[in-house]
Amino acid sequence: MALDNYFTGIQHVGIPATDLDETVAFYEKLGFEKAGEFLYQGNRCAFMKYGNLLIETWEGDETAKVDGAINHISLNTTDAAAALQAAKQMDLNLIDTEIQTRPFWDKGIKFFNIYGPNHEKIEFCEIVK
Repeated sequence: MALDNYFTGIQHVGIPATDLDETVAFYEKLGFEKAGEFLYQGNRCAFMKYGNLLIETWEGDETAKVDGAINHISLNTTDAAAALQAAKQMDLNLIDTEIQTRPFWDKGIKFFNIYGPNHEKIEFCEIVK
């Protein structure tokens, strides 16, 4: 079971925000538009879109304020549960051993995260249809 059978490319890049309104305004100034805004556990999360590039930015987590401050890259996943099983079989460095969910978009998302060899966080995210 090959993990790349379950993703189609990059879905989004995750960047925590010190001030979400300032971050949204910055990306709007660059030409991005807000594709969605959600509330999760009292914190706002916005998705900023420009063409096929999507940035997820949220409040509530500490920001690094140094180069390399991107929190994660997310791969567009067609079947998060099957992808997680493949990742387990490949003995990858799992952050999440079970599927995680969030109430984003119309029907929510399912996802899990792994670490790459440089401690980069890679999210496998399925937008529920």
